[in-house]
This record gives sequence, C-alpha cells and structure tokens, in this order.
Amino acid sequence: MVAEGYCKKHMKKILFTGGSGLLGSEFKKLAPKWLYPTHQEFDVTDYKSMKKYLRRKNISSIVHAAAFISPPKVDNNPLLAIETNISGTVNVTKLCIENNLKTVYVNSDYIFKGDKGRYKEEDPVYPVNKYGWSKLGGECAVRMYDNSLIIRTTFGPNIFPYENAFIDQWTSREKVSVIAGLIIRLIKKNAVGVYHVGGKRKTVFEYAKGVSPLKNTGKISIKDVPFKLPKDTSLDCGKQNKLLKIKMKK
Repeated sequence: MVAEGYCKKHMKKILFTGGSGLLGSEFKKLAPKWLYPTHQEFDVTDYKSMKKYLRRKNISSIVHAAAFISPPKVDNNPLLAIETNISGTVNVTKLCIENNLKTVYVNSDYIFKGDKGRYKEEDPVYPVNKYGWSKLGGECAVRMYDNSLIIRTTFGPNIFPYENAFIDQWTSREKVSVIAGLIIRLIKKNAVGVYHVGGKRKTVFEYAKGVSPLKNTGKISIKDVPFKLPKDTSLDCGKQNKLLKIKMKK
C-alpha cells in the first residue's frame, strides 16, 4: 500500500536502471509508474545516449541498480566491471549533478572485508574480490554528491534457486521482495547518506532454508569454490530500522 500510494503522487518521475534484473523485476511490481528504460535506451556506459534520453523525460531521481554482479565473471572480465560498475556509476552521478536529480545507488555488502560482520555504515571498507572493488569504485563517485542515497544490501530470489548453500558465509540477505520494499520506504522518507538494508545475521544456508523451507538444500563451504568470497558481510541495519520504525525479532 505504501508503494502504490507513493507511486501515484511521486514515483512516476523516477528512473530505474537495471530494470531487467532481479531487483528491477520486483520494482516493476511495486512501482509500476517508474521509468524502466532498456539497456539500448539508457546505456550507463554511453553518456551521450543517457543525456539524450533524459531530455525527453521529466525525471526527479535515478535509482541506479544496473551492474555486472557475478564475482567469478568479474574476475574473468574486469574491464566490463570497470565500464559498468565504476564508469557507469560515474556517468549516472554526473548526469544527476548536472540536472539536479537525486541519485539512489544500490551497492553491495561485498565492499566489506568480511572478517567481523555486523558492519555499520561508518565501518572501514576493504573488498576481498574484484567485484567488491568495482562496486566500491561506484560508491566513491556517488559519495561526491550530497543529494544521494547509498543502499548497501544483499538479496536473492524469492525462492532459493541453487542446490547448495554456504554454511560458513554469514549475511543479512533477504529475498528480493523484502529488500525492494525497504528501499522504496527509504526513498519515500527522502533519506540521504548511507544506509545498510537487510535483515538479521544468518548463514546463507539458513537464509536458503528460510525462503525455501520445503526445498532439500545441500550444504557447501566457501572453501569449495574457485573464487574468493568474504566470510561475514552481515550488516548492522539499526539505522534503517530506526528510520522505518522496524522492530527486529530476536
């Protein structure tokens, strides 16, 4: 109800990048009045085409979720990660500054080292893989703009899609429908700055069983995969909970 009422009044002027992705598909359900240009219409690596698209629209904000997100694929193709996650985010931020638009940047919990967990917004960042560095590079650009909201989060499909889940990686991950709803609520509050968005600390295996209780999910270790993953990127979401008046169950 919050998303629907807000859409009618305000959200039709918001542009969303990455509309074909998992998060974008959920936003289309919750905020159907937003603008969801295709990659061809609004390519974040092509600044001239972005400016051309913007001239034809009455936009107040850009929610930037388009990204190259697979850690092993980023390891194999760092150039694409630089072009999309870093240069693309620079382009979005420049466009917002030049046109006085608000930037909402969807970032990853993988910007943290993963050695302690329950990270607060002001804790030091230090990624352990190239994907994390590429997303942190994007955040550096957004940090240069005061009229911005940086969302550090992690989410997955509403039904866990894999056969196995990590028993030794901790997270604040929630299903995408939950995360999309929280982001919309923060936008409605006109939040600015950095917010950690997610749920309670849990292993990925616990998350998988929580969203797919009837599925026979197997167990796997992060030591069993050929790419580097942080061990514990769980987030302290107290700032989110305070603003949105969420009471977390123990």
